[in-house]
Formats: sequence, structure tokens, C-alpha cells
Amino acid sequence: MKKHNFYAGPSILSQYTIKNTAEAVLDFAGTGLSILEISHRSKEFQAVIDEASALVKELLEIPEGYHVLFLGGGASMQFCMVPFNLLAKKAAYLDTGTWSSKAIKEAKLFGEVDVVASSKDKNYTYIPKGYTVPDDVDYFHITTNNTIYGTEMRFDPDVKARLVADMSSDIFSRPIDVSKYDIIYAGAQKNLAPAGVTIAIVREAALGKVARAIPTMLNYQTHIDKGSMFNTPPCLPIYSALQTLRYYKDLGGIKELERRDIEKAARLYEAIDESKIFVGTTEKDARSIMNVCFVMRPEYAELEKDFITFATERGIVGIKGHRSVGGFRASIYNAMPIESVEVLITAMKDFEYKI
Repeated sequence: MKKHNFYAGPSILSQYTIKNTAEAVLDFAGTGLSILEISHRSKEFQAVIDEASALVKELLEIPEGYHVLFLGGGASMQFCMVPFNLLAKKAAYLDTGTWSSKAIKEAKLFGEVDVVASSKDKNYTYIPKGYTVPDDVDYFHITTNNTIYGTEMRFDPDVKARLVADMSSDIFSRPIDVSKYDIIYAGAQKNLAPAGVTIAIVREAALGKVARAIPTMLNYQTHIDKGSMFNTPPCLPIYSALQTLRYYKDLGGIKELERRDIEKAARLYEAIDESKIFVGTTEKDARSIMNVCFVMRPEYAELEKDFITFATERGIVGIKGHRSVGGFRASIYNAMPIESVEVLITAMKDFEYKI
């Protein structure tokens, strides 16, 4: 039976990425060696790093003065690495969910943090509006997509402060005005590659302005100077990322990916809104096109486990909501084909008809 993978992360990868990565595990670039054992100092792997970096810059139209880094530690490492490098006196943060809350906690270790707004009062079911970002902050940090709660900021905030963003779960799903940002970071395991590598897009001119000593491995300048090769990088995830980036370019780039993502999400949200037993959990103007969260209406709540079983029998996996929210979550990242979304919609309609 064909599987329809809606897991939030690690999540679905394109067949192009999986096939090419599998081949490289057996024989990488005609070397007779596996990508699992190749030296990261080899010319063949240097070519992987160079092409992957170039494709990120091309797809996101990154201007001069920025560097694309491939780092370890996940987005969670970036929660401390960003303030370590950028927070001299005060930073502003927008609290829109679990991951932004974790980033705020880390930033408070390095200086004053102004949480300009939060949606915690309604269990993070909306994106705050009408807040003011002080002009004197070192940066303003946002989490663009909130995987647990299913909200998303599909825009670059228009503020005077320099921006920093965690784009782990929606990078490459919309055009970005990178020039507004000092740092954009993203764990790979949503829209790019297997877990193990994190992309950081860093404006070099933003660095070197804090007085504190920064440990070598946590200093962005270290990784800029060494081309992401200061220590052994996660070779396999980076190779997989390169395959995904090639795939994105072949599809037509970011605008085509966005068109597909919007179409998939619109169909699924329409099915939820038309349903008599399912209901969305977030405010409509904040709905994520990456993570669609919904629940059973209260009078049908006892049927949640039955629907999970029903969906599983049709090859649908990974739709159980996060433990802190419950209900259902369909993660429909770039690699998710619209055919799988239609299978889920049909299962929802058939289950509703059955009861």
C-alpha cells in the first residue's frame, strides 16, 4: 500500500532526493566510495557544498554580503547562537509558539529581551498584530511558521529593526526579502533534507559588534571563514539538501513551490471548513500552509482515535496532532504531492459519511 506521509518532521522528502541520496550511499560521484565514508575535504564533496550554497542563493535571490552556512545542532542551537553573536544590549522577540518561547529563553541569557507581543493567551492560535518594535534593539526575532499550532507569517515584517528569523518549517515556500534580515536559519528536516544539518544565512556586516568572547564553534565568523568546514560537516544531510535544491530549481523555483503549497492548503482547509465533524484550530488569517491543524468538533471528540485508525488503513501516516494540542496535524511541506492531500480529504469525507 502506498504511504502518505504527513509527519511534521523528520518529514516527507521528494523521491528525487531519496533516490539520488540512496545511490550516493552506494557510490558517491563515481568515486567508488559511499557518501557515508567520503572525506569532507575531498574535491567531490567540496563541489557539493559549493553547489548547494549557490542554489540557496539563487532560489532565495540572496544579495551580496550574505553567506550560506551548513551547521550542526539544529535550530535549537541557533536559539543561543543568534544572541551570542548579535545581542549587544537588547533584542525584540515575537512569541508565537513553543519554538519562539524556547528562543526567548535562550536570548535572556545574553541581554535584555523585549517580548513585543504574544499569542499565548489563546494557546498560540493567532499571530499578534499592532505591536511596536523599538528602534533601538539589536534585532527583531520571529518564528515564521509554528508547526505545533499551525500558524504562519507569510510576510517579512516592515519594521526599522534588523530581522532574524527561524524559518525551519517554511523556508523555500515563499519569496523572501533577504535584505531585511541579519540571519535566517532553518533546520533541514521539514523542507530540505534528513535531520542533521541546519542552514544559516548570515549577513557578515552584522557580526563583530558584541563585546563578549564567543566560543569558536558558536561564532558565525568561524564558519564563514572556513566555508562550513571548520569541523566535519554532516555530509549525508548536506548531499540530500543539494538534491532537494536541484529538485526545487527544476520545478520552477520558489514561486512555483508557493503556488503548489497554497493550492494544497486551500483544498484541505476547504474540506475542514465544509465538514460537519472537523474544525480548524487557528484563526483563518493566520493559517499555515505547511502544517494544517484541526480537531473533531466537541460532540464528536471521542471519535478521534477511530479516525486515526480509519486513515491509517488508507496508508495515511503522521496526522496525529502534537501532544500539547491534540487533534490532527497534516504537514504538507514542499515535497507533499497534492494527490496525497486528496487521499486525506477523501478519507475525512468518507469517515464523516460513515458515522
